[in-house]
Amino acid sequence: MRSPLSLESLQVLDAIERKGSFAAAALSLNKVPSAVSYTVQKLETDLGATLFEKQGRRAMLTPAGAHLIEQGRQLLIAADELVTATRQVATGWEPRLRIAVDTIVAMDTLLPAIATLCAEHPSIEITLTTEVLGGTWEALQENRVDLIVGGIGDVPTRKGITCEHWQEVRHVFVAAPNHPLCNAPQPLTAASIREHRAVIIRDTARNSAPMSKGMLNQPQRIYVSTMADKIQAQRYGLGVGYVPAGLIKDNLAAGELVELIVAKPKESDLFMLAWKTSNHGQALHRLVRSLRELKAR
Repeated sequence: MRSPLSLESLQVLDAIERKGSFAAAALSLNKVPSAVSYTVQKLETDLGATLFEKQGRRAMLTPAGAHLIEQGRQLLIAADELVTATRQVATGWEPRLRIAVDTIVAMDTLLPAIATLCAEHPSIEITLTTEVLGGTWEALQENRVDLIVGGIGDVPTRKGITCEHWQEVRHVFVAAPNHPLCNAPQPLTAASIREHRAVIIRDTARNSAPMSKGMLNQPQRIYVSTMADKIQAQRYGLGVGYVPAGLIKDNLAAGELVELIVAKPKESDLFMLAWKTSNHGQALHRLVRSLRELKAR
């Protein structure tokens, strides 16, 4: 008996759930909306189950739809891994390498190693994405990436992950030169810091609890997406917070930001490299070796 499920139909369901509507899913899949609607209607007919219900403009999953997508995503991951593994067996090198870089990492510390890999294997496809805190680890756990650079915090346990320390980063507390805290007595107390807005980068975790490592306990907050946005927001006096010292050398030298002394400063973080233990891809391990060499310099 032929199964009513196909990888294409599972991809359509996944896109609808992620994007929130049939129209947005069609756009992301480069399809016309009618094709997406037809795929869902046919699947519902073949399965004898309603998968989505309309709530306003959003398409919401029914319990049956939620179950199908949860299990279907595992099939999509398995199919993707099968394609990659087959190509790897045929060539000895994986055709692509997906890397999640935590926003706290300066990209130019990673790019020389990637340049070396691309020079040796010009045909390899590299995908770089930016993640934050728990979202960095989650991307690896859910097989959305092959390697994470700059993972911090606790390593997920019993997840088949190999990790190693890569770099240590020192954090400094900074504000714009015209910010009121610059005129406050130093070292700054927690109470004086709480009187002002904090600039916070949102954790990009999608399906797990967000991490709160290093988050200032201020009642007033402004949320941004990346470390670059955080630095810009602080430059314009929108708030205060810790940033990696290596990322703001020029800002400090130009007087755009001022380092302030805090009574209880934030501890340094250890950046980690991490990958699935089962991943023996030659490109992955060649890049890891290059990153180790950069660390040793």
